[in-house]
Amino acid sequence: MRVIPLTVTALTAALLLTACDGGGSDSGSGAGSACTIGGVSLQVGSASVAPAAGDSGEIPVSITNHSAPCTLDHFPGVVLTSGTTRATVPALQGAKAQKLKLAKGDAATFSISYVRGKEGDKNTLAARTVRVGLPGSGTTRTFPWSYGPVAGRGSGGGPDASVSAFQQVGD
Repeated sequence: MRVIPLTVTALTAALLLTACDGGGSDSGSGAGSACTIGGVSLQVGSASVAPAAGDSGEIPVSITNHSAPCTLDHFPGVVLTSGTTRATVPALQGAKAQKLKLAKGDAATFSISYVRGKEGDKNTLAARTVRVGLPGSGTTRTFPWSYGPVAGRGSGGGPDASVSAFQQVGD
């Protein structure tokens, strides 16, 4: 007979522990889970294209949450590809990531900035696609890159490009 009260006590304690979100917040809404490509829509917006070699361009990327509340914490993952060549785009120097919680219907944005390279230059990446990933999610989405070649930062220095931190859209 004593087993039942101990079992009920243990079950109650386990349920109370699983109800906590571990982050010390009182949300309890699942907002601590990372946003994933399957739960959000990604859209590459109208770009400010760099018209000539040495010019700068900027491509906005919008994220809209269509599922349960989720969190964007850190920087987006962006990779430029040209055939078998892949170049990871670093975070903008000096930028600070902020943690954004997105409820269903909320949106955020970030930008990819780049310097247009000279066609045929050995340090230029003739990018054909851009892969975008969200922090904490292993899934990516690929978009065509139609903004011209991307300048390099010198021998083995990667692309002369960067990604900004996520910014909340709207109120």
